[in-house]
Amino acid sequence: MGRGEAKLGQLLMANFLRLLGESPEKPDTVVFLNSGVRLVCDGSNVLDHVRRLEEQGVEMLACTTCLEYFDLTDKLKIGKPTTMAKSVQLMVHSDVVSL
Repeated sequence: MGRGEAKLGQLLMANFLRLLGESPEKPDTVVFLNSGVRLVCDGSNVLDHVRRLEEQGVEMLACTTCLEYFDLTDKLKIGKPTTMAKSVQLMVHSDVVSL
């Protein structure tokens, strides 16, 4: 959600994921890249929101390279690791891609 004040970013992301979980329309997949992989790992303050989305059928994918870079591979709590190749394939074969 951009750069800036860390606390504000955490509030915005938590609110976004909560509202997405309450929305009648859901994405098919959410891909977590770069430091965003921390959102689906142990210690994340948004795990409940992400878990709710997953329970509603939204596929959660976390970049394997990013998990390895941040030494979070063993801390992944929600979703599955994925490759950049799979992320690219999802994007080019989807009708809608939101970044």
